[in-house]
Amino acid sequence: PAAPAAPPAAPAASEPINWGAAAAPAAPAAPAAVSAAPVAPATPAVSTPAVGGGGGAASAESAIATLSTSQAASVDKIASAIGPDLELKPDLSWTAETVGGSAATLDGREAPGANGNVAWLANVNVDGTMSSLTIFNGPLTDVPHLLSRAVIVGGGRDSIRFTLDFRPRAYGAYEMRDSDGNYPGPDVLGRDAFTYSGNRNDFDGKFGNEEVAAFVEGLKGALEGGVVNESAPSELDSLTRGPLYIDITCPLTEGNVAAINNARSQAADYWLSWAMDGSHAHRPGAPVNSQYVYDSKYKINAYGALLEEYKELFGGDGVKLAAAESGPLDEAYVGGGS
Repeated sequence: PAAPAAPPAAPAASEPINWGAAAAPAAPAAPAAVSAAPVAPATPAVSTPAVGGGGGAASAESAIATLSTSQAASVDKIASAIGPDLELKPDLSWTAETVGGSAATLDGREAPGANGNVAWLANVNVDGTMSSLTIFNGPLTDVPHLLSRAVIVGGGRDSIRFTLDFRPRAYGAYEMRDSDGNYPGPDVLGRDAFTYSGNRNDFDGKFGNEEVAAFVEGLKGALEGGVVNESAPSELDSLTRGPLYIDITCPLTEGNVAAINNARSQAADYWLSWAMDGSHAHRPGAPVNSQYVYDSKYKINAYGALLEEYKELFGGDGVKLAAAESGPLDEAYVGGGS
């Protein structure tokens, strides 16, 4: 089916939504939750990423094929854990599209109930160019959104760019962090500084703990010849990045592809363990409504940031790809059925 048009509700990239500015609008009624709580799986075992680079050069086609096959296996694992609640959305998926002259597929799914509570999952593959997994969670939990993407770059298509982020579900003023890792205090932000600090502490304690932070930090040394992209992000990018965001470009070698593949599988396992842990569910009522409001704004900013990135990578085709991968921006879609 044809790719969905860019959602009309999305603002231009020059009009970011900053949650720290104005009061949130009134939230609609919370979606109904499923009473049965799933049993949380064991937290995935973590090992120090092996240093990549060995095995010689890899082709773009074989690298993306390997990453896409592994990504599909991660999605199958997620689907097996969540069960039939994770529904395929044929009208929002792609089976035979073209992006940048290459075949492109998109496996789009959602699980509106309490079991997993996935607002949108997009398993995207552009042959020989990109493998991308985006998961937006629904408002019933505070589990981080997941971004995991590998793209072939470079004039000679001899490098691979790996982007990974566990994206917080509450505003923490992360874009205000200085080079020393410090954040503005009450002298700059007033009483809001305590709210934002509390949100950061909550994320660090539940998700961005020492184990997960060490896993992400270890990726910098796991990719031979890897260079961390430290260029200043756009305003939209800065508003959507989490504290563990990492963006590395490295030579396209078999060893680096294997290291990226392992890291992406581990990241998906982390997300799944959190999503199936009932302790991360919000209490019914106001917490769900507040999450609803925050997520609706966040997804619009994330769409705008992705739109600019994909236009740079894929030209005009990046517009339809960004719209399709971002999924429905109307949060009422979650829990309302379709």
